[in-house]
Amino acid sequence: MLEEYDGRQVVGIDLHRRGSVIVWMTEAGERLGCVRIDNDPMVLAAEMAKAGEHPEVVLEATYGWYWAVDVLQEIGAQVHLAHPLG
Repeated sequence: MLEEYDGRQVVGIDLHRRGSVIVWMTEAGERLGCVRIDNDPMVLAAEMAKAGEHPEVVLEATYGWYWAVDVLQEIGAQVHLAHPLG
């Protein structure tokens, strides 16, 4: 369904120590897709390419989030950190 949608996407990432879950959504909250990945900068960048240019990304600010934010900012994503308990 990601290929069929050409609007702005919001991406949520549930970051864990070894792997993460990425969820793509429309701005209206319609789920476009979901994938589980191993935590690797190249894999994250490749999956994020599906979100188009300058996606909005929400990432939980848990242990080890720094590398993911670096990758996301390098590809032009607008990153928002979310409080783990919020």
